[in-house]
Amino acid sequence: MDRVGRRRNPYQLTDETPVYVISVAAQLSGLHPQTLRQYDRLGLVSPDRTAGRGRRYSARDIELLRTVQQLSQEEGINLAGIKRIIELENQVAALQSRVAELSAAVDGAAAAMQQREAAVHASYRRDLVPYQDVQQASALVVWRPKRPTDQ
Repeated sequence: MDRVGRRRNPYQLTDETPVYVISVAAQLSGLHPQTLRQYDRLGLVSPDRTAGRGRRYSARDIELLRTVQQLSQEEGINLAGIKRIIELENQVAALQSRVAELSAAVDGAAAAMQQREAAVHASYRRDLVPYQDVQQASALVVWRPKRPTDQ
């Protein structure tokens, strides 16, 4: 299973597939391997582990390493601040995913309700006429003036 909990094909490479050992990940990210170990200990970038406990980095992990380095070096944010930023970004992504799920559920429920409403309207009997009680106030009175000959 991947980090989100979905089953994945072990032969399909994605951005989440852990394929890079620490030395390659360090080279690709432009960081020292000891820096990668430090980030792992701090929980900034946590790569997958092999059965022998070796670290395996994915393409997404390497992108995250570059982001951590950029925030640290160019923006001057300390590692605790970077960790909080990463946590908040992950939380925002999870909430956006949940909003999309709920929006799809609402759309599905609205469509089902419209179908049920259409079925109810289709079931109406067309041979019946609704009864309305006619009141005196709604009666029609025709006024005809008197002719001079009627007098």
